[in-house]
Amino acid sequence: MWLHGWILLGFGAMRVSDFDYRLPDELIAKQPLAEREGSRLLVLGETIEDRMIRDLPQLVRPGDVWVVNDTRVIPARLLGQKDSGGQVEILLLEPCQEANVWLAWGKANKPLRPGTRVNIGPDFSAEVLRRDGKEVKVRLLAPDVAAAIEACGHMPLPPYINRPDNEADKQRYQTVFARHAGAVAAPTAGLHMSLELMAAMREAGAEFAHVTLHVGPGTFQPVQVEHTEDHPMHEEAYIVSQETAEQINAARAEGRRIVAVGTTSLRTLEAAGESGVLCAGSGRTRLFITPGYDFRVTDALLTNFHLPRSTLLMLVCALGGQEKVMQAYRHAIEAAYRFYSYGDAMFVARGE
Repeated sequence: MWLHGWILLGFGAMRVSDFDYRLPDELIAKQPLAEREGSRLLVLGETIEDRMIRDLPQLVRPGDVWVVNDTRVIPARLLGQKDSGGQVEILLLEPCQEANVWLAWGKANKPLRPGTRVNIGPDFSAEVLRRDGKEVKVRLLAPDVAAAIEACGHMPLPPYINRPDNEADKQRYQTVFARHAGAVAAPTAGLHMSLELMAAMREAGAEFAHVTLHVGPGTFQPVQVEHTEDHPMHEEAYIVSQETAEQINAARAEGRRIVAVGTTSLRTLEAAGESGVLCAGSGRTRLFITPGYDFRVTDALLTNFHLPRSTLLMLVCALGGQEKVMQAYRHAIEAAYRFYSYGDAMFVARGE
């Protein structure tokens, strides 16, 4: 297993305020559209084009490899009560090596102490083993823990959506190609893809490749420091199969374009392709991409619109050029695009 524990910066320290913008609250998408391919698409090249997601087949170049993240979001938000009656919220982060033990975030009126029992559902509870600030280690207790999570858990919608999850979220906050359970946030660019749209893109000459990166809640954490070099980047686990590595390396050798569907796919490609060749295997990455970064694998990106001052916005600026991307964001606000996880999308190619 590889560990990419360093932070990669472009031109050294950059001011986080350079990636700030004001977004009217009404432009935050709180609900998904009726159709996945119904979103708008801002195409950033030499000019800005206003198009639709359903136009993606027209943007395909024959031989393109479009790389999707096939992680599956788990209903990781568990709501329960202490024996005393106090309300508790547990957000599962990732399983530990010990069976049915998870790292999680815990939220309650009073700090969760080791030994606290949280009753979540019929024959389903959690025992707090350890607490370190916001993070807790819990043992989940149920006859079938995986089934209990599926039955009692809630979809972990981002905090800015600011509403309870519903039945529709179980389908729409999940990509159509989700395979491997482990994410606590969706790879949102992939939410725009329908099977019909992907078939049309294949007809236009696109290939699809799969990687897996289990998206963590750190993706929504604001950058609280003044300079990018001081930000502690969150860590996420990824997998690149041998089939995907061979497919992408062959395409690159033939000069074909590699398009990342989402920032998580891009981070996986760049972390596993650090040497210039995409390597199969599993790893964990803290890769922090800011303007000036030397992309080794990725040529273009399909992505949603990201939070101000976020590491994801910095990544998009690195690929498309900071001035051009921030101009595109200003245009998107003026044109009333829908922002964030359930919002519209943007297509940007490197060096164009």
